[in-house]
Amino acid sequence: MKTKLSLLAICVAGFNSHYAFAAPDPVKLQQAIAKQELELKQLKKDLAELAAQQNVQREEQKKQAKVIEVAKQEATESKFSKFSFKSYGSVNYTSDEYYQNVQDTTPERRGRFDLERIVTEFGYQFNDEWDMEVEIEYEHGGTGAALEYDGFDEFGEFESEIEAGGEVMIEKAQLRYRPSDAFGVKFGNIHLPIGLSSILHKPDQYLTVLRHRSEAAVLPAVWNETGVGVFGEVANFHYQAQVVSGLNSEYFRTYDWVASGHQKRFEHVNADDLAYAVRLDYGSFKEGSAIGVAYYYGNTSGNRHKSNKVSGDGTVSILALSGAYVQGPWILRGQYLNGTLSDSDAITQANKTTPGLKPGNFAQLGSKSEAFFVEAGFDLTDFTSIPLTVFANIDYSNPLAEVETGTATKRYENTWTSVGVNYFPIPEIVIKAEAGRQQVAVAAIPDTNFFALGVGYQFSL
Repeated sequence: MKTKLSLLAICVAGFNSHYAFAAPDPVKLQQAIAKQELELKQLKKDLAELAAQQNVQREEQKKQAKVIEVAKQEATESKFSKFSFKSYGSVNYTSDEYYQNVQDTTPERRGRFDLERIVTEFGYQFNDEWDMEVEIEYEHGGTGAALEYDGFDEFGEFESEIEAGGEVMIEKAQLRYRPSDAFGVKFGNIHLPIGLSSILHKPDQYLTVLRHRSEAAVLPAVWNETGVGVFGEVANFHYQAQVVSGLNSEYFRTYDWVASGHQKRFEHVNADDLAYAVRLDYGSFKEGSAIGVAYYYGNTSGNRHKSNKVSGDGTVSILALSGAYVQGPWILRGQYLNGTLSDSDAITQANKTTPGLKPGNFAQLGSKSEAFFVEAGFDLTDFTSIPLTVFANIDYSNPLAEVETGTATKRYENTWTSVGVNYFPIPEIVIKAEAGRQQVAVAAIPDTNFFALGVGYQFSL
């Protein structure tokens, strides 16, 4: 029994002891709870920060996605922005009095419509320094004509291939490298800076209906050749210097001096004789007032298909002086051309005796030629709401100013005087009218009158 009581006491004591060990300590419990609350608070804070970071990441991802989308769109748009397209053209009606031949002194009036030209210009900007431009001209409604020299047929024969009455030609195809405004280089088929028609050839850039007759009587219209040139602008001075393919004297003619020697009529451009052209302008003819001087020099005999027909070089030199004053309503432009041709008699004789070259109208070639024009216009928009410009013009040309031997005929010395208007219904379109008189420096040939209407356009995308 005593033993049982002892065991019971031990059990009770053990129970009490166990109970005493498991009972929570209020202080520690509060500390534990406080600690857990702090941990819980920290956890909530961490979760909140994590959520905020995730929101920031999502916003950043959205921004990046938008930036990428914009970049893709800009990249797509920039490809098209590198392209450029321009076009200009003109359609004319003329009523002129013509002479059938050089002996005729009784003029005949003829009226004519002419889809003079439609020009398309395509450009692409590779980067800030490199670009290209191709200009295709459709003259007189389209064409297909070429002149080929066959040296194995009948001891050498010229053969013409004519498919239509007009002409389609690449008037410009150039690559340009321009690292700065002061210096640039261009290659390919480029415009020569000789003659203002090569600079101001869009319908709204000259006042007459047709481009100036004086220049067309001695030079290729909108003269272009294949070669290389440098150009640039320094302190409002604009310069150009070029080395290009030369002229071919086989087609020099009395009435337009060396203009027909432009090798565009041949399938291949002979390049045994090169030519050199330089120009210096102060100001810009395209933008307004300017003065300028240009010079062309080149031999031509080496470019003949039958080069043994002429022993001399047939050197062509042309000096061009030009000026423009465009201020307020006033427009004043002018140009003087003076050209010389060496061996002009030898070229005349060679062309007369070359099989396949019809003698036609090159009985004489001028050893010296002259031409000039002055056009003056006044913009009436300050006085009327109708956008009209009235003008007066004088053209003079003499491709036979001097000859090597004999006496130069005055039959091709012409003066054209005219007055007219330019009407701009919108800035991109011009409608022109011109009436005038042509005088030939031969007393027996009466003066003739002419009238012309034209409409031209130009735009760029």
